[in-house]
This record gives sequence, structure tokens and C-alpha cells, in this order.
Amino acid sequence: MSKVVLITGGSSGIGKSIAEFLTHKGFTVYGTSRNPERIQEELPFKLVKLDVGDASTIATAVATVVRNENRLDIVINNAGVGITGPIEETPQEEIHKVFSTNLYGPIEVMKAVLPQMRKQHSGLIINITSIAGYMGLPYRGLYSASKGALELVTEAMRMETKDFGVQITNLAPGDFATNIAAGRYHAPVTEGSPYKKPYGDTLNLINDHVDDGGNPADVARTVYTIINTPKPKIHYKVGAFMQKFSIVLKHILPDKVYEKLLLNHYKL
Repeated sequence: MSKVVLITGGSSGIGKSIAEFLTHKGFTVYGTSRNPERIQEELPFKLVKLDVGDASTIATAVATVVRNENRLDIVINNAGVGITGPIEETPQEEIHKVFSTNLYGPIEVMKAVLPQMRKQHSGLIINITSIAGYMGLPYRGLYSASKGALELVTEAMRMETKDFGVQITNLAPGDFATNIAAGRYHAPVTEGSPYKKPYGDTLNLINDHVDDGGNPADVARTVYTIINTPKPKIHYKVGAFMQKFSIVLKHILPDKVYEKLLLNHYKL
């Protein structure tokens, strides 16, 4: 019997790459989209309606998968949104939106699927976070905070659910060539702002990193490895060597030395 997988945000980017890879490997895959009827291309996996900001659509999507397959083995919390800008100049509604999508939504998905996994006494949840979640990055601080918070929530929930036969883990990608920049909220680079030049320069650097990012299939292969690991680790990282090594440096260097490295990297 093929394992049943639910992937949030499965219609594009990393989520689509994971969905296609796992489908090729013989899994029964359900991707999600807020508006699946708008997806024009032919996908090799099923697509159900789910908006991580709407708990009712989460419950309906999970119920649909369980009704169709009588089980739910793997959930990949991939849906996410980017945000850039000086924190001082970022509207409160945009701050709420990024936390709703990147933190509160994945928590609601986990709450929705845990009863079924507990009933099966088996299940795997993979939360897609970000290497950016391990450090406060200039002009990406809100994104870093939302992904870092999900890392910590995962650590806690692993311990809370250890007796249920459920495994929960984090997978933190670095920069990958996806369309995340297109859907990302950018605080405007405004004339007269004290942040105009440093933020504008940093934004260009961020966009260059995304454009030159790795192949999302690398993330899909790592997901497949995790699925086939009997006892997954708490944290996984996938990306360029220096992106992963930056996490090691944060642990071993004095805070101000590490901060200086970031400032030099972003030319601030």
C-alpha cells in the first residue's frame, strides 16, 4: 500500500517539486492550493483546496484525504510566504500575515492531522522552515522570526507527541530557485527613508541569491531521505555549503563577531 502524503502549498515551487518527486516514487500525493481551480497545467498528483490562514479549509482538506484514502501517513508543511523590509517601516497587517502563513497556519495543520495519526499510531510531519530561521537577518527579520518560531514549535511538539507513534521534524532549505520572490511582500524602498540605500542594496542582493539558488529537487530528495529514515533527526538543512555552515558559525562565534560577518556579507 503506497503511503499517503499531504503537502501544503503544493502547486508551485518547492512544494510542487516535492509532490512530483514523491509521486514518481509511488506515493499517493495530495498537494494543496488556495485556488486549485486556477491551476491550468496538468499535474501528476491530486490538488485540494486549502488556505493555511483558514482553519475550516484545513479541516475540510484533511477530512477529504482521510475519506478518500482511509489514512494519512505524511504531512509536509510547506506553504509559506516571504517578506522583506525594515521592521520599523513594515505595516502591522503584513507582519500578521507572514506569521499567519508561516507559523499559525502550520500549527493549525498539525492540530488537524494529529488525531488521525494518533488513531493510526503512526505518521510523519515535516515542517519546511528556512536556514534564515536560525539567525536574525537584516531586512528579513520578520521572515527569520516566523521560520525560527516554527523550528521551536516543532521541537516542543516532538516531545508532546512522542507517545503517539508520530514523528515530527524540521527541514530548513537555503536559497532555491523558486517563485517565492514574486509572492513576497516588499516594504517599498521610499525616498526620504533613512533605510533607502541600505535596504535597496540588500533587497537586490537577496533577489540575486534567490535567482542563483539551487534546484528545488534537492529539497525533494532530502524529504524522501527523511521519509525513509526510521527515526528522523530534529533538524535537517539543505542548501549551499556556506549557507549551512553559517549556522555552525553562529553557534561557535561570539555574537558580535557573527553580527560583523553578516554586516560584511550584506555590505551594511
